[in-house]
Amino acid sequence: MKAKGLMCHELGAIENLSLADYDIPVPHEGEILIQVAMAAVNFPDLLIVQGLYQARPELPFVVGSEMAGIVQEVGEQVPGIQVGDRIAGYARTGAFGTHAIIRAQDALLLPADVTMQQAAAFTVTYGTSYHALVDRAQLQAGERVVVLGAAGGVGLAAVEIAAMLGAEVIACASTSEKLELTKKYGATHTINYTEEDLAPQLKEILGRRGADIIYDPVGGDYSEIAFRRLAYGGRHLVIGFTAGKIPNLPMNLPLLKSAALMGAFWGAFCSQFPEQAKQNHEQILSWIADQKLNPMVSKVFPLSEGVAALNWVGDRKALGKILIKMPS
Repeated sequence: MKAKGLMCHELGAIENLSLADYDIPVPHEGEILIQVAMAAVNFPDLLIVQGLYQARPELPFVVGSEMAGIVQEVGEQVPGIQVGDRIAGYARTGAFGTHAIIRAQDALLLPADVTMQQAAAFTVTYGTSYHALVDRAQLQAGERVVVLGAAGGVGLAAVEIAAMLGAEVIACASTSEKLELTKKYGATHTINYTEEDLAPQLKEILGRRGADIIYDPVGGDYSEIAFRRLAYGGRHLVIGFTAGKIPNLPMNLPLLKSAALMGAFWGAFCSQFPEQAKQNHEQILSWIADQKLNPMVSKVFPLSEGVAALNWVGDRKALGKILIKMPS
């Protein structure tokens, strides 16, 4: 019996990916094998395939990092996990395949009240946003949070988490449809930055006080505009650069505002502090089970349309998360 997945044989165009059979992998010590039910598409998946990410997997590899499924086999030294358990997990590669290996430390047992769809949609985006807002920025109730790219995977998770924790959220996105969605997830104010000039809109909403936190997965020209609206002692969270351009921020701005420019690289955090990362994810899972959070899934593609799913995210059509469902 063979596994089937979306395979990358050479770095480059997304269209070069192909469905291919591969041997079902065997879990080593500290690892588990899962039969994947659903996987989520994240922007870094595109960067990895294109050779533009910080790390490059050994070729060939099955694309994808975020998944949920059923445990099929357990390696040695894996306490607390058994064959048949429902699992959410993440790995650098392997998610867009019927069978994948993940480290036990990166696996999360699912509460009965959490669906496979919710499980596949939360680890990377909600893990990133929780780490950024809570661990890095130390968000407090009553603070004002500006979220750029607010209807994408990490952006919408940031809106929902910040609102749940008592923040006033200003959501910025590129279409009216996206902004309507952010309102449903807790945004108090919205700005369409393709139809409105971002700078005066932020100034009108924030006034002299400014924003306590900027959540920025976009980069490009928007980063400096948003940073200039930070309050004294504010925090600007650098999440990523979906605009494609890494901004050059004038260094006098953090000085004048006594502001902090904070990186929030979730993958490195998980590697450096696996126990804290697991505690974060367990907290998020409990909120999902209690219906305090509900990851938004706007579209589910079959594995046979995996390239289309990646392009959907690359073309910025995604509202919340895009999932890939494995064949039965």
